[in-house]
Amino acid sequence: MPLLLLIRHGENDYTKTHRLAGRLPGVHLNEQGQKQAQALGEAFQDVPLKALYASPLERALETAAPIAERTGLTIQKEAGLLETNVGDWQGKSLKRLSLYKHWKVVQRAPSRAQFPNGETFYACQSRVVGALDAILARHKPQDIVACVLHADPIKLAVAHYIGLPLDQFQRLACDTGSLTALALGDMGAGLLKLNQKPPFDFLPKKK
Repeated sequence: MPLLLLIRHGENDYTKTHRLAGRLPGVHLNEQGQKQAQALGEAFQDVPLKALYASPLERALETAAPIAERTGLTIQKEAGLLETNVGDWQGKSLKRLSLYKHWKVVQRAPSRAQFPNGETFYACQSRVVGALDAILARHKPQDIVACVLHADPIKLAVAHYIGLPLDQFQRLACDTGSLTALALGDMGAGLLKLNQKPPFDFLPKKK
């Protein structure tokens, strides 16, 4: 299986002010997020990426754009990489949400949680892993594949591949503009890097 690189999109005003953007349209990278995206693009300048996929949301596509420019790849939109559907919590502040009784379930027992009029974490994990497995099936074992998406989907995917119980996925870290690397094969998966910021000295360079 290929080397799978999971990249979280850059900062936006929702992440900066601790609000859940969810799937709201029109959420763009702010100035810091644009700097993070440019740093990612520079970091991939000499990396032999085979393909670049992204969530269809603007903040993911804007983060992927400098990588595409530096590598000459086309961004392939993948709906399965969308952010978690947080339903009625979309657009609300984390401070306000923390007052809700269900917030404790989301944080402490996420396997039992479902967002009001939204997804369960199990459903999100199944969707994202299904999309990633389909992407991996298109590529050769030596390929390096990058996917730009969102924090919880990345952490849920990592939990699945390394056998971490879903109720512990919140313990993983995934900052804006970060990279997580997984080596996947028929005999299992290895978490090579988690929540790494550019430059990525551990990635191979073009020969």
